[in-house]
Amino acid sequence: MLAFRTQIDRLDRDLLALLNQRATLAQQVGELKKREGSMAFRPEREAQVIDGLKAENPGPLKIDSVAPIWREIMSACRALETPTRVAYLGPAGTFSELAALGFFGSTIVKIPCATVDEVFHVTSAGAADFGVVPVENSSEGVVTRSLDLFLTTPLFIIGETSLYVRHNLLRRENSLERIQAVCAHPQALAQCHGWLSNHLPNAERRPVSSNAEGARLASLDATLAGIASTHAATEFGLHVVAPAIQDDAHNRTRFAVVTHPHQHPQPKASGHDCTSLVVSVANRPGAVHDMLVPLKNHGVSMTRFESRPARSGQWEYYFYIDLQGHPDQPNVAAALAELRGVCAFFKLLGTYPIDAH
Repeated sequence: MLAFRTQIDRLDRDLLALLNQRATLAQQVGELKKREGSMAFRPEREAQVIDGLKAENPGPLKIDSVAPIWREIMSACRALETPTRVAYLGPAGTFSELAALGFFGSTIVKIPCATVDEVFHVTSAGAADFGVVPVENSSEGVVTRSLDLFLTTPLFIIGETSLYVRHNLLRRENSLERIQAVCAHPQALAQCHGWLSNHLPNAERRPVSSNAEGARLASLDATLAGIASTHAATEFGLHVVAPAIQDDAHNRTRFAVVTHPHQHPQPKASGHDCTSLVVSVANRPGAVHDMLVPLKNHGVSMTRFESRPARSGQWEYYFYIDLQGHPDQPNVAAALAELRGVCAFFKLLGTYPIDAH
């Protein structure tokens, strides 16, 4: 046992020395980027690095462990170049915070916001370099407020990340007795509808701005419970009275990473990319069919198609579409050009690398 510990200690020291060598090189690259006016954060470059390491991983380290380790390494090195300011739906302990840390690593300047609207506002104003916003849940569908804000702000998407969402009932007392109200984000209340109906049928379901805010309120009042992560339980000193109460065991939320065009250029092609856009067409027979024809003709796959009312009073809709590929690819560029020609409204929301594994 002692011999193994000695070997591990030696390897740890070797790893630390190598990490500091990497950090020194990152500082030198950072100086070059500053002189050239280049961005410190390149999502497509980081995706390519992680993909390459996954492909070459000989084991026994699990392939799913590679990305989190290297994101933290790259986060620490990136912070030596310039601090990365990231806005997200707060306070501390939200799933949005976990998504931000999972995408950027923990060496960031965290900017928790009270609402999704505020995330868009501070990122649009330049107070944050990036924002992280929920856009879709596997059981409850799209987060409509986020989609609507893409129409009215200049922000565009440069990345995405997703989390398995495990909702836990949190409370000051380790008991289900005498709970008068359950406080959580409306999406979380909906995702736990079945459990709440069975176990707390008489408790009020009280919507609040975030799950972490629900946990905070529960920490102040013994008659309240919150629905949030175990991270929030630790943050606010609460008991996990009931773990994993979400109705869907595979509940997952997708988050978009957004920025202002003046802050960051569109990522270059990584080899496995998604292009997001919002369009509308004239209210006439066959208009939606005509909108899809360019994609079929150029062999571009559509991976998401959502509609939202245009609120014009004329039964008109905006369509949110995700396409497989990058505009640098000739077939994608041709399809987008034709699609733009048949749409009454066309806005590219972003093109960004997605996880290929």
